[in-house]
Amino acid sequence: MTTQPTTAGEPWRDPAADPGERVRALMARMTLREKLAQLYGVWVGIDSGGEMAPHQHEFVDAAVDFDALVRHGIGQLTRAFGTRPVDPVIGAHSLARTQRQIVASGRFGIPAVVHEECLTGLAAWQATIYPAPLSWGATFDPELVQRMAARIGRTMRGLGVHQGLAPVLDVARDLRWGRVEETIGEDPYLVGTIGSAYVAGLESAGVVATLKHFVGYSASRAGRNLAPVSAGPREIADVLLPPFEQALRAGARSVMNTYTDVDGVPGAADPSLLTELLRDTYGFTGTVVSDYFSVAFLHRLHGVAADRADAAGQALTAGIDVELPTMDCYGEPLLAAVEGGAVEVAAVDRALERVLRQKCDLGLLDAGWAPEVPEEIDLDDAESRALAREVAERSIVLLHNDGTLPLSPGTGVALVGPRADTPGAMLGCYSFPLHVGVHHPDVPFGVSVPTLREALGSSYDVSYALGCPVTGGDDDGIAQAVAACAEASVCVAVLGDRAGLFGGGTSGEGCDAADLRLPGRQEELLDALLDTGKPVVLVLLSGRPYELSRQLPRLAAVVCGFYPGEEGAAALAGVLSGRINPAGRLPVSFPAAGASQPSTYLAAPLGRRSEVSTVDPSPLFPFGHGLSYAPATWLDVSATGSLWPTDGVCRVRVTLRNDHDREASEVVQVYLHDPVAEVARPERQLIAARRVCLPPGETCVLEIGLHADLTSYTGRARQRQVDPGDVELRVGTSSEQIVTTLHCTLTGPRRVVGADRVLTPEFSL
Repeated sequence: MTTQPTTAGEPWRDPAADPGERVRALMARMTLREKLAQLYGVWVGIDSGGEMAPHQHEFVDAAVDFDALVRHGIGQLTRAFGTRPVDPVIGAHSLARTQRQIVASGRFGIPAVVHEECLTGLAAWQATIYPAPLSWGATFDPELVQRMAARIGRTMRGLGVHQGLAPVLDVARDLRWGRVEETIGEDPYLVGTIGSAYVAGLESAGVVATLKHFVGYSASRAGRNLAPVSAGPREIADVLLPPFEQALRAGARSVMNTYTDVDGVPGAADPSLLTELLRDTYGFTGTVVSDYFSVAFLHRLHGVAADRADAAGQALTAGIDVELPTMDCYGEPLLAAVEGGAVEVAAVDRALERVLRQKCDLGLLDAGWAPEVPEEIDLDDAESRALAREVAERSIVLLHNDGTLPLSPGTGVALVGPRADTPGAMLGCYSFPLHVGVHHPDVPFGVSVPTLREALGSSYDVSYALGCPVTGGDDDGIAQAVAACAEASVCVAVLGDRAGLFGGGTSGEGCDAADLRLPGRQEELLDALLDTGKPVVLVLLSGRPYELSRQLPRLAAVVCGFYPGEEGAAALAGVLSGRINPAGRLPVSFPAAGASQPSTYLAAPLGRRSEVSTVDPSPLFPFGHGLSYAPATWLDVSATGSLWPTDGVCRVRVTLRNDHDREASEVVQVYLHDPVAEVARPERQLIAARRVCLPPGETCVLEIGLHADLTSYTGRARQRQVDPGDVELRVGTSSEQIVTTLHCTLTGPRRVVGADRVLTPEFSL
């Protein structure tokens, strides 16, 4: 270990100095190798955690000489807590020792940025496991999601973690895609609103939020992971990009590229995306980090780079500042390319300036910086669990009910199905137990995750039968479930997905579906239960919607939870018992017969049911749908006037009343219908949504201010425009359940709007 020179008096160490001047002063003293060291991550201990992804060990050198490496510095440390199960106290002290070694070994004493996954909470052993992002969307509650993210951020920062790899802002386009569970939904307004709230919460704790995956990942052909993307420029501009625009305004300081290629150009090598659009148009000044191994993929998978040095040069030139998770291409290959003249030093300096500026913002360049270790560490305290339950309760969606729910106390319940009595049923693929813990089967979950069987057992006379696993099973198992159903007053069938990675589940990264029928023999099990004639309540715990049209007419009720986290069982039991008034709304539509994909509610007229095709893509349950035991009464919907200036605001007023003896919660949804436009537009598209909670007997008025920019779209000239002319505002409880249609006329000249346009409505109660 070298002795670090005294640098306390250097100008770049002064927190009161101009950040730009600090960074330039430091860069002027750095060698090329020291500069490159700031542009990659190092993944310590990766070989002990098992291979979490294909190709992982092709690009990770587990025998790297860390002591030699740190002499030049390190840009990032990859997943100090999320690589293997580690006691939080031991992990925090180990990370602090590593940071002290990095500081002491290099000439300038620059600590590393530490990043972790945080899609369902901090992905660390013993940390709270919150609901998956699709559940965030189901809440339609950005304020709640912001509180959750802020708490996640405080947990991360307390451990010495600086950057979180979330949120996912990919808009779901094909429900067969395995990563639908990681998305927030199929609508850009919902994804942008909830995703921005998550960003605001995480950043409020001083943690860098990382937007992913920029852009197009979710539109891969046939819903196959990493498959090519065939999205046109308008789909990209009007559907896929708006959530990123909104989240950038919320303060996100990092962006991660997409793995996929769009029209043949991989995102990791596309300067039109990473520089021209992201930097020049949107004005982004933070860091762009590569998705894991995506720089190497330019050579190994995409075939657009001759070798690792070529891949590094293309990615760096396109705008990727930091290679994650480790130094495969930005280390020796990039060094040789720069020294040989194939890559300009200016490209290195451009990325380095952004990286050091962010380290400056995080306080990592300040004189006297030292890692802090908390005296007490509880990653799953009572307040965190309470918040996890609140999010779960708000996210559960009641899709169908013939009056069987809520269940009466003491009812004899046959609880059957592969998701009824396993903790993993509540967790998404990026939860620590299913992402990392699966490689350590002898290590416990680290947090308590009750099952639905446990949650219902105290209130009902429950008999349990597996029926069949998520995949596989035999006739005897189904027969046992049928026998249990026949003896009970009501059957609760808990079916769905097993989250996992790359074939380790039926949902999750690399676990794409060929169709949307329930996995394995679960549909056969459900049919057998229905044949008994007993009321069957389906509880679906899944990462995507499934096609239920054949069973729906016979089902007594359908309840859906999109991996509701460690407190999910309590939330589900609360809905089944009536303790909780279900309030979730669908962030994705449920397909009807035929499972026609790709198809979301954002379809132009000819993408909907028509006489020119025998395939009907109408949903079984539409986007925004959700029932309640105590629905609000809609009294009035009106607009301030029918004339709407193309640069002005239309104000919509919605009056609601609660006629029940318990709180009512409604999600007021406003959809735009533009009957005549330059291009074929979605027949309806969400432009505003607001959750309204009403105590018993209360009446409230919600006022929604809609700027004309919210009607903009990409026209034939590929510019975003606001057109004069007639439009409809369809106000209701889902994309199909419209209470009132308001007719308005946009008046004035056509306006061309840009990245500074109004993206969100205003609400007042």
